[in-house]
Amino acid sequence: MTIIFVNLSAPTHAETVLLMMEEEGCLWCARWNEEIAPIYPKTAEGQIAPLQRHDIHDPLPNVALARSVVFTPTFILLVNGIEKDRIEGYPGEDFFWGLVSEMLKRSSIEPDTSGS
Repeated sequence: MTIIFVNLSAPTHAETVLLMMEEEGCLWCARWNEEIAPIYPKTAEGQIAPLQRHDIHDPLPNVALARSVVFTPTFILLVNGIEKDRIEGYPGEDFFWGLVSEMLKRSSIEPDTSGS
């Protein structure tokens, strides 16, 4: 009989980030920066999918996108560098949180809201 030991305390989660594609002069990007940017890293969503910013005119980082980015801001949920979902545009603070939450759920990534 062969016994296999598995270290269950080792992290098994994938690298998840929220890539914000933006550009200078984008009014909706500025509005997002004013309404959401200061609090995003403090939220459960921000802990699960930290924000990475990228100018739409710069060469793409080493990621696999489902399609080109046309609008700014565009928020792309990446898991291990592969696009899982996106939000095109900024719908305002009230809708943004629900859309991010739905993106995470569709990708089977849910924030721990238990407070632990």
